Amino acid sequence: MKIQNQPSIAFSMNRYQRNEWKMEKTIEKLGTGLNIRRASDDPTGLALSETMRTQIRGLSQAQRNMQDGLSMLQAANEGLNNVNALLQRAGELAVLNANGTLTENDRQKSQVELDQLMESINDTATKLQFNTKQILGENTPLVLMVGPTPGELISLDLIDTSTTALGLDGTNLLTADAASNLITKLNEAISQTTSNLTKMGAYYESIEHHMQNALLKESNLTSSFSSMVDTDMAKEMMQFVSLGIRQKGDQLLISNVSQQSTDVLNIVLK
Repeated sequence: MKIQNQPSIAFSMNRYQRNEWKMEKTIEKLGTGLNIRRASDDPTGLALSETMRTQIRGLSQAQRNMQDGLSMLQAANEGLNNVNALLQRAGELAVLNANGTLTENDRQKSQVELDQLMESINDTATKLQFNTKQILGENTPLVLMVGPTPGELISLDLIDTSTTALGLDGTNLLTADAASNLITKLNEAISQTTSNLTKMGAYYESIEHHMQNALLKESNLTSSFSSMVDTDMAKEMMQFVSLGIRQKGDQLLISNVSQQSTDVLNIVLK
C-alpha cells in the first residue's frame, strides 16, 4: 500500500469536487425553477430567451393597447347611439311641424326642444372623451399598436358628430317649409350616423381578430420560452439523487483509504 501518494484518493477527491459543483447548480435550478439564470449557463439559450421575452412582453402590451381601443370604440358606439336617438326625436318634431294644423306658438315650443336636441348632440361630440381624448368631435385617425414590432398598426378614423359636421347648423321648425327641409337634412344625418355605427362595428371586429392572433402568438412563444428557461424538475431531482449517491460513495472511499493509510503508519511507527 502506498502512503505518500494515493491516486485513488486524488481521483475520488477530484470527482467529489466536480459532483459538489454540479450539485450546487442542480440545487440552484431546483430552488429557482430556472434552467438559465446567467449567460454562463447557456449563452446562446440566454440570447434566444431574452429575444422571446421581449416579444412576449410586447405582445402582452399590444393586447392591452387593443383592449383600450375596444373600450374607446364601446364609448364611441354609445355616443353614436345617443346622437342617433336625438336625431330620431328631431325627425319626429320635423314631421310634426311640417303639418299645417300647428299654430305659431306650437312651432315656437317645438323650436325650443329642437335647440335643446342640437345642443345635446354638440355636447356629445365635444364632451365624450376617452382618457381625455375627444372621440366624437373631430375627424382624425387614431393609431393602435397591435404587435411588438414596428408596422403592426391599426388606424381608426375618429368621427365628428357635431351639428356642423352633420349639416344641421341653423335649422329651425318655425314654418312648414323649414320643417320639411329639416326632414331631408335629418334623414341624411341619420344615414351618416348609421354608417358610422357600422364602421365602429367593423373596427371592433378587426381589433378582436388581432387580439386573438396576438394571444395565440403570446401563448406559443410563452410555451417555447418556458421549455427553454424553466427547470425540468423531474430531471433535476434525478440528477440531485444521482450526484448525492456518488458523493456518498466518494466520501466512503476517501474515508476508507485514509483510515488504511493511518493504520499502516501506526504499524510502521510501532
